[in-house]
Amino acid sequence: MISHIRGILDSFDETSIVIESNNIGFEIMVPTSTIQELPHVGSEVKIYTYMSVREDDISLYGFITRDDLEMFKLLIKVSGIGPKVAVGILSTLDIDTLRMAILSDDAAAIAKAPGIGKKTAGKLVLELKDRIQLDESIEKMLDRGEMRAIVGSADDKSDVREALEALTSLGFSQNEAKKAISGIEEIETMDVEAIIKEALKKL
Repeated sequence: MISHIRGILDSFDETSIVIESNNIGFEIMVPTSTIQELPHVGSEVKIYTYMSVREDDISLYGFITRDDLEMFKLLIKVSGIGPKVAVGILSTLDIDTLRMAILSDDAAAIAKAPGIGKKTAGKLVLELKDRIQLDESIEKMLDRGEMRAIVGSADDKSDVREALEALTSLGFSQNEAKKAISGIEEIETMDVEAIIKEALKKL
């Protein structure tokens, strides 16, 4: 198994890249998210990989982060979703949006990906919902500074209000979110991300 490849980015198109490592050019199938994160051609890059071996095909699939790779591995465990469809899903939905779609039972959003209908999308949600932890998903988004994407730009809103909207956007009811937030001590000293973390512990 090839876990990752580090080398020089030789070329890329809409669906694949070529990395030269030790005088060998590796063609790797990648989602749009990976294409968008690539450095300039000629730069060094590290890609986390998954090798798909079938009777008539051996292909490498690659991702810019290990987190993306792990999500890809989860997707292909769902019956009816192969590597190409999984890459299509990750090209249609970024990893955080996909996690939230699964956690909120939003099969319609996942069904927008090529090669997957509503039935398969529903099956995906059903099989993966228990394998994705909400608090871990939020932590990863906070680590990347992406929580603002959930609540939008809202400079005129208090941190408490932003945290409340973020929690309801994630599927919690207004009452659940308010109860969790109201039980946080010294909340006036916290920013919105700290409030969300503490509220999630109570939820």
